[in-house]
Amino acid sequence: MTPTAPYTVVGEPDAVREVMRRSDDFAPTNALTSVVPLAPPALRILSRARFALPPVLASATGARHRAVRKLVGAFFTPAKVARIAPQVRELARERLTGLEAALAVGPVDLVRAVAAPIPPIIMAALTGQPNPELDVLKRWSRDSLELFWGWPDTERQVELARSAAEFHLWLRGEVLASRGRDSLFGVLHGAGLTTEEVCSLGYFLVIAGQETTSQLISTALFRGLADAGWPGLADPAAATAHVRHVLATESSVHTWRRQAVRETVLDGTALPAGAEILLELSGRHGEDAGPTAYSLAFGHGLHRCLGAKLAELETALVVAETAAAYPDLHPAGPAPDWLRLLSFQAPTTVLAARGPR
Repeated sequence: MTPTAPYTVVGEPDAVREVMRRSDDFAPTNALTSVVPLAPPALRILSRARFALPPVLASATGARHRAVRKLVGAFFTPAKVARIAPQVRELARERLTGLEAALAVGPVDLVRAVAAPIPPIIMAALTGQPNPELDVLKRWSRDSLELFWGWPDTERQVELARSAAEFHLWLRGEVLASRGRDSLFGVLHGAGLTTEEVCSLGYFLVIAGQETTSQLISTALFRGLADAGWPGLADPAAATAHVRHVLATESSVHTWRRQAVRETVLDGTALPAGAEILLELSGRHGEDAGPTAYSLAFGHGLHRCLGAKLAELETALVVAETAAAYPDLHPAGPAPDWLRLLSFQAPTTVLAARGPR
């Protein structure tokens, strides 16, 4: 463990699992708290939009959390994820076929072409919840990630808060319209969750269900293209192994937070009540790590990501289909900028071209 104000960083995988198992000692109360305290101008914007995030799923514990988790998990069962695979594959092929003419002229951005548009469509198909226009959804998602997991100054906070308020207002309308429907929001309403609770859950679930998967696809494509073995990733087993390596080494969600509920001891170190814990989920597995090392990227225990199998499946299929369609692709242009937030990372573009390296 490493003390790095204001966090105690826990990186050893067994210790990370221990923190996540010990839910009575380490709570997720700070999981969705903004890294930088929001300034009054940003707070006023959010208040006017009735922006609220009561604890429901990622930041909740206890019987209520387990009940909501069961309801949400029913939309992402292994059987449903397996059945969605052909749609992922078809979407990837359609998008890739459309790149033929552009690639004949020059480089294309695979983030915009395949990584960004596919996960929202799949998320909507599984949950029954429609999406806003893609560019709007992506702006809302990325702005909210920066607002809560970045280090924006006051002026930037105001911009991000306006975007978050727009997102939350759209969500509220969708939640109200979903009553009585056989959709994720409709089911949650029917189970007795308030509108505010469904909005809170939906706010981050909409982001987690598509933006973090888009980020994972982007990193997997970027690292795959940089390797001479790119054509071999057309093999589904090789693509899956590649994706799992990326998850173990530089997952899109590479850290997560917990807070000590009371004074306790972790790995021989005394921690005071209220201690802020930063868990490293990715990048700390040794070369001899077992075949499930990648799994920690999705968390552990009661808060393990409900969409873990979906994210892995989507990413592996997109990588395999891209390598199969264009085995002669290679990186193009300058090195990309990267999104670097406390808990999220990915290249913002993946420029690729055809022909010899």
